[in-house]
Amino acid sequence: MKALLLTEYKTMQCTDVEEPAMGPDDVLIQVEACGICGSDIHGYDGSTGRRIPPLVMGHEAAGVVVATGDNVTDLPAGSRVTFDSMVSCGQCHFCNDGHQNLCDNRLVLGVSCSEYRRHGAFAERISVPRRIVYQLPDSLPFEHAALVEAVSVAVHAAAVTPIRLGDTAVVVGAGMIGLLTLQAARAAGATRIIAVDLNDKRLDTALKLGATDVLRGDQVDVPNAIREMTEGRGADVAFEVVGATPTVTTAIESVRKGGAVTLVGNVSPTIELPLQSVVTREIRLQGTCGCNGEYPQCIDLMNRGVIDVEPLITAKISLADGPKWFERLYAGDPEQMKVVVCPNA
Repeated sequence: MKALLLTEYKTMQCTDVEEPAMGPDDVLIQVEACGICGSDIHGYDGSTGRRIPPLVMGHEAAGVVVATGDNVTDLPAGSRVTFDSMVSCGQCHFCNDGHQNLCDNRLVLGVSCSEYRRHGAFAERISVPRRIVYQLPDSLPFEHAALVEAVSVAVHAAAVTPIRLGDTAVVVGAGMIGLLTLQAARAAGATRIIAVDLNDKRLDTALKLGATDVLRGDQVDVPNAIREMTEGRGADVAFEVVGATPTVTTAIESVRKGGAVTLVGNVSPTIELPLQSVVTREIRLQGTCGCNGEYPQCIDLMNRGVIDVEPLITAKISLADGPKWFERLYAGDPEQMKVVVCPNA
């Protein structure tokens, strides 16, 4: 079958690879759409250390069931499906405690590190365990369904954040996940949502997707501006969706006393923290990792239009176009939000 293969760092090839192996509990899926994630771009040059060539990357995907293992009886061929990006073991303490996203033995599709190699979905077909597969309604296009994984990150972030009906939420970083997070926060009950970014186009998109206010982080003192908007208090909750010292500080300083800051971004492995501000104002800091069973909820929210991903899809490409698009995205293209690969188009 054809696949987009990272043969060495900064080199992608559309080439023939072996068909995926399928066990008795697995599902073979014909991939109809797979989004290029920012982590794939970081993996392209080896900077993350978690995508060691040769590797088929890609973990945001949807498609059609081709075949199933002997133990799978509830998913007929032709079923429209998507699947989680993480394969949890189902046996460790965290899996048994209902926190599959924190699994001790988790594998991530399209990731290869020193511990394991798991090929991903930049390919015509992929095999995944039945337990991470979810059926799709006919009304949800494949290119939209490929973004369920990204939506699940946002929905999980909102789920672990103490949002109450009528709250004011700040989203620092209006990239792909930030724009999804502001929609998830709105769905969770926040009625005033302030998006912060350095890019006017992204802020315009934020307004179209439900932000009530937008701020250019390089043109105003964001915490002061937010206090002026909130009668001097600050926002109730903030989502930091970048992962760097300046934006984390902005999120912390933008919330009221007793407010909560959820850390979604993780660009920098370490940051400086305004500790005294956190302690003396009793701010709650919450990390969030991936998703934890929110796929059905995400599919429903997307299918009903509560979360809209169409404005975020800026290009649909073939496998053959993959190498030049990776070069383009790696070089930096601010006009592109989500590029979706369609292997069987």
